[in-house]
Amino acid sequence: MNNLSFLTSVAQNFWFIPMEKVTDFRQFLEGKKVVVTNGCFDLFHFGHLALLNEARKLGDFLWVGINGDRSVKELKGNDRPFFSAWERAAIVGSLKAVDAVTVFSERRATKFLSLVKPVVYVKGADYSSESLNPEEKEVLVECQSQIKFIPLYPGRSTSGIVEMIQKGAMVAEQNKGIKKE
Repeated sequence: MNNLSFLTSVAQNFWFIPMEKVTDFRQFLEGKKVVVTNGCFDLFHFGHLALLNEARKLGDFLWVGINGDRSVKELKGNDRPFFSAWERAAIVGSLKAVDAVTVFSERRATKFLSLVKPVVYVKGADYSSESLNPEEKEVLVECQSQIKFIPLYPGRSTSGIVEMIQKGAMVAEQNKGIKKE
């Protein structure tokens, strides 16, 4: 099955916008307060849900950029992503708060942001104005985007969840040889 055709078939409640169509679709949204966030969204958790719901409150239209598989591998390591880009796009896009999803192949969202020209750009509070990627930040300044940092949901990060799972697997492996009486 072609992954893109499958994504299109499940994308009933949101727009899946390929990178080559972003500029055209953005023109369609002229006059709307477009909010953008981006990330890997691998191993989707409550922190992601909270961020997306809060981001949606900041405008008329929430557009999410999702890192492609190669860029997730570059950013997070060879064991990632756990789910393909089209699966992550379908999961994120299925949320009521999300209006559109675009998968971008670059390591950074610079090109995606320059094409969407968000009115508001949202990241989690694990970022700050100083820690944003300089190229992304330059594009946002050029677009005159308002940058907002949403408080994190405590104790929820993909890396933390992966670490807990790995520790649990190690304990289970260690306990394999122990006989229960």
